[in-house]
Amino acid sequence: MRDAYLLGAGQSDFGAFPERSYRTLFRDAFEATLSAVPDEFEADRIDEAVVGTLGVGGRQIGLSGPAVTEHVGLHGVPCTRVENACAAGGYAVRQAVQAVRSGMADVVLAGGFESMTDVSSDAVRYWLGVSGDTEYERLAGTTFAGVYAQMTDAHMRTYGTTPEHLAHVSVKNHANGAHNPHAHLGFECSLDDALDAPTVADPLTVYHCCPVSDGAACAFVVSETVAREFTDTPIRVAGVGASSDRVGLAQRETYTAVPASRRAAETAYDDAGLRAADLDFAEVHDCFAIAELLAYADLGFCAPEEAGELVADGETALDGSLPVNTSGGLKSKGHPIGATGVGQVAEAFAQLTGTGGERQVDDATVGLTHNVGGSGGAAVVHVFEREGAA
Repeated sequence: MRDAYLLGAGQSDFGAFPERSYRTLFRDAFEATLSAVPDEFEADRIDEAVVGTLGVGGRQIGLSGPAVTEHVGLHGVPCTRVENACAAGGYAVRQAVQAVRSGMADVVLAGGFESMTDVSSDAVRYWLGVSGDTEYERLAGTTFAGVYAQMTDAHMRTYGTTPEHLAHVSVKNHANGAHNPHAHLGFECSLDDALDAPTVADPLTVYHCCPVSDGAACAFVVSETVAREFTDTPIRVAGVGASSDRVGLAQRETYTAVPASRRAAETAYDDAGLRAADLDFAEVHDCFAIAELLAYADLGFCAPEEAGELVADGETALDGSLPVNTSGGLKSKGHPIGATGVGQVAEAFAQLTGTGGERQVDDATVGLTHNVGGSGGAAVVHVFEREGAA
């Protein structure tokens, strides 16, 4: 198969924009992506589009992909809508990579969007809930936060993880998000802020939970020929891995890991011929603080019992040995469900092109993105590598 490359990526602001249409948010992301590539690149070179969205609020459910691509002028371009809960955007990128690697397309637009704040809080809880097991979790009254609270409690009892460890995740990601102009919650918080905040689902507080966000993100995935037409230091999609699992937490083999993430990471590393030790940064799925700690072990950064201390010791901070969630993560940057996975790729593109601003990682050449659906029913991992770096 051919190699696939990331030519450009961008996003809209993430936040609460109840007055905005999802179409205009997608247009913002599309235009930001066009501005990230050389002026010589023309949008009419796009062969195909893949768009991820859950469809919160029941707006354009049928043909929601073409509903946004038509708004940016891609008439006639075949578009497929992908839904895999919170991993919809990451799977859209994976589908784009597959199209390029297979030779079916040379330029593919991978995108994602979600509008979540123009419906009632009850409706939002409903739409978040559909990503869990309907019969045994949602109809029994368990919320999305409640499921992750169970995972948190199990991790604390098994590995000695503490509320302070969770708070360190929040503090780190808010510190990074404060330097991200696109972040929904672009402000810093303290350990006390995170520890003393109102409880959402014990032991998770408000500061351990990502916000409900609106937003969109896009990326251009292209063949090597196209990439080298525009740059001497192309960003290769070095590895891709994905996996599914039982949707309900109670049906899984463990509460203290996400097996789908582990399998997806193993496949991505094998595909890339790289290891976790080769990474310069990572964007991981931190819908709740415990999700980031789970990711540390699932992605091979440390042993499960070491996750809490890894963040507490500053190893995953911007100046640490492996910066994690330089964008601010879902916790600070925001979580517009269908856009999240592509938004992670936009951050990877910024880091690998040296355009990360105040949150830039020095000499970043290899990065990873990790996107999870629900509480682990699906996961997708991408490894990106900048070629031609000195």
